[in-house]
Amino acid sequence: MFIVSALVLKILAGLIWYIGGIVLLLKGKSLISQALLINAAQLWPFAIAGLGIIIGVLKARYLFIKNGRRNLARINALSNPKLWQFFRLRFFIFLTLMIITGALLSAAAQNNYHFLLAVAGLDFSLATALFISGYVYFEKA
Repeated sequence: MFIVSALVLKILAGLIWYIGGIVLLLKGKSLISQALLINAAQLWPFAIAGLGIIIGVLKARYLFIKNGRRNLARINALSNPKLWQFFRLRFFIFLTLMIITGALLSAAAQNNYHFLLAVAGLDFSLATALFISGYVYFEKA
């Protein structure tokens, strides 16, 4: 029951990758907007966003693309792929912890200019890494 093709798992994994990127990009943009409300005269929010993007490119190249390819190899090795096997259980646990941590960091950063910028930079770096590396799930689908 719930047996699907490897292609379906690859598409689901890629969609999760891109949805995560979109959510983090919107969250980072919101945090930058909040920082600008605190101090609109500073250019730091734009510099932090740019730095986050640069770090995200590096994360994609040296970490996320490799992890995506390992996940694809795992998916291809499944003999009877089940719908929920597009990522391993430990990935879902890690994802849950990351979502909770991100929400807690965003809440803690409220009205704190520097903390808002730090969390926004982290969000932009992760969003960029997800956007850039997500292609691996679709390049040979």
